[in-house]
Amino acid sequence: MTDLRRPRVLGQSPRRVDGPAKVTGTARYAGDQRVVDPAYVHLVQAAVARGVLTGVDVSAARLVDGVLAVLTPDNAPRLASTEDAELAAFQSHDIAFRGQVVAAVVARTREIARQAAALVHVEIDHESHDVHLSADRDDLYAPEQVNTGAATDTERGDVATGLAHSPFTLDQTYTTAWYNNNPMEPHTTTALWLDGDLALFDSTQGVHTTREATAKVLGLEPRHVHVIAPHVGGGFGSKGTAHVHVVIAAMAAQAVPGTPVKLALTRQQMFALVGYRTPTVQRVRLGCDADGRLAAIAVDAVGQTSRIKEFAEQTAVPSRMMYAAPNRRTTHRLAALDVPVPAWMRAPGECPGMFGPEVAVDELASACGVDPVEFRVRNEPAVEPESGKPFSSRNLVACLREGARRFGWEHRDPAPRAREEDGWLVGTGVAASTYPVTRTPGSSATIRCTGPGRYRVRIGAADLGTGTWTSLAQVAADALGVDFGDVELLIGDTSLPRASVAGGSSGITSWGSTVVAAAEAFREEFGADPAEGDEAGAEMPEGSDEYAMHAFGAQFAEVRVRVDTGEVRVSRLLGVFAVGRVVNPRLARSQLVGGMTMGLSMALHEHSVVDERFGHVVNHDFAEYHIATNSDVPRVEAHWVEEHDPHTNPMGTKGIGEIGIVGTAAAIVNAAHHATGVRVRDLPLTLDHFLDRP
Repeated sequence: MTDLRRPRVLGQSPRRVDGPAKVTGTARYAGDQRVVDPAYVHLVQAAVARGVLTGVDVSAARLVDGVLAVLTPDNAPRLASTEDAELAAFQSHDIAFRGQVVAAVVARTREIARQAAALVHVEIDHESHDVHLSADRDDLYAPEQVNTGAATDTERGDVATGLAHSPFTLDQTYTTAWYNNNPMEPHTTTALWLDGDLALFDSTQGVHTTREATAKVLGLEPRHVHVIAPHVGGGFGSKGTAHVHVVIAAMAAQAVPGTPVKLALTRQQMFALVGYRTPTVQRVRLGCDADGRLAAIAVDAVGQTSRIKEFAEQTAVPSRMMYAAPNRRTTHRLAALDVPVPAWMRAPGECPGMFGPEVAVDELASACGVDPVEFRVRNEPAVEPESGKPFSSRNLVACLREGARRFGWEHRDPAPRAREEDGWLVGTGVAASTYPVTRTPGSSATIRCTGPGRYRVRIGAADLGTGTWTSLAQVAADALGVDFGDVELLIGDTSLPRASVAGGSSGITSWGSTVVAAAEAFREEFGADPAEGDEAGAEMPEGSDEYAMHAFGAQFAEVRVRVDTGEVRVSRLLGVFAVGRVVNPRLARSQLVGGMTMGLSMALHEHSVVDERFGHVVNHDFAEYHIATNSDVPRVEAHWVEEHDPHTNPMGTKGIGEIGIVGTAAAIVNAAHHATGVRVRDLPLTLDHFLDRP
């Protein structure tokens, strides 16, 4: 249906649909919902990393005026399913990690609930615990598969022979830290039971996935659980699956019949209860010839998981398809420890997993005397190395070339420590990035004519602040051939048709494909002049498996290191990306800049410090868990190359939410080496790495 008179909608930047409500403070988040006379919940957590709960004395807490109920393992109702141990609130006296919830106080105000929770006396028989991650543990194991469903280990060719015959080789270990998700809005749930049905206003990346998980745990049919999330104040993956606070909120509301309850986790509680990115240890081995062409790539990744629930970060997966080499090997091993359950965090797998290899590539390029941009170009594969499939499109080289041009790479002196300005050593670095094009099945949408030339689109998608309210309406308007303002979009509610979770940069790819299919069904049934009330729907069509589909990017960084103090500053970041068709340039740039800023934060600041004596993260607040602020980010630029890819989906999009973070930390570390001559392989990039020692 090609019509030159159709309004151009994709590629435009209309005002955000949710913008006015957010800037005027009228957008309602999970904790802002207006319910009548709510009660509030505050959690009591275990102060040991492993043990058995032998007693919970709630007598003093119950005497506080305004306390309505106190839930403990001794009085909480039995759940219908404890298959997901993370959600099995109050079902056992065993303590699996420090911070595990052992009681919950329900009271008339937040202040009363918190005061009473402090009066709950908990007795635990402490058992020896183990929270130490290392690559030389003798109890590491290979999971059945990693988080993406991919194989744990892969091997092609003969890595040992490839390395042995390479004139230039590298064998180094790189580590990334334990990172905690810290979206601006804490994880919050407002729960209310009404005639046996449960309503949840929840801060979630997927209303339908939250409904399904909660219904299973509570033994309800999904139709008896209603989840609403019109606005979500950030998630970064941590709100992509239900966590225990949702179940506790429902249990608390059950304990005070007819009273809605609100549970908002504190910032400190989030460090134990909503997932985090596992620390990783990555042994990277590379071999190349004198021209910088790789003969062997091996990445052996070690991460951690909890004892009660496995999460296998796909750390080595991106190296399987990034560069050409005839001999390849990747492995994943896990240590099961007495720690909270890891979970998704922006670009799981790719973010930590590209750090080691991209720093290693920089090291090997330096060793063989090849420019690091040119080294990457020379190792461009013709097809996806892992599967042998053709790429639907692969414009990494274009990103590298355009990024180098914009950054002024040609003026770079390749020698380390060659540039000093007013007591600062200045260096530049580059790293590549990638992220798969993910298409999650299970979404459906309906479109209804609400008046002449007006349409209502219904799909239970989510907006985490990413712009779904706007960009998905643009997709619908384009598919229907109408102006953006003629489409009303309804999302964020399980009363709407089912939608997949907002994760894996799959939102517009999955939901957009579904909306386009519904628009095509609508036009096919009713033509171009429908009557008011006409409605059609469709499910997401199956995608092609013929091509390997990935987004790519190149990040360039300028780093300044103070000669006398080792202070590190990133004075400039530039990223150029190949992300398919860009639906909304304003929103796209915001996402890419946000991802790069988060990568800068990972490189310079973020590090959850674990006190192994007690088994917990000690810097569990914004006072000590440092994240990038405005003063850390003086100049960040995001650009993209034009890319037409008809194979990914009807819109030609690839997803932009995560690729921005992927290569940033490696580019900064590589720039720091160029500035100082000091090679850092362990994040974060703190000043002590650069101080001269006697």
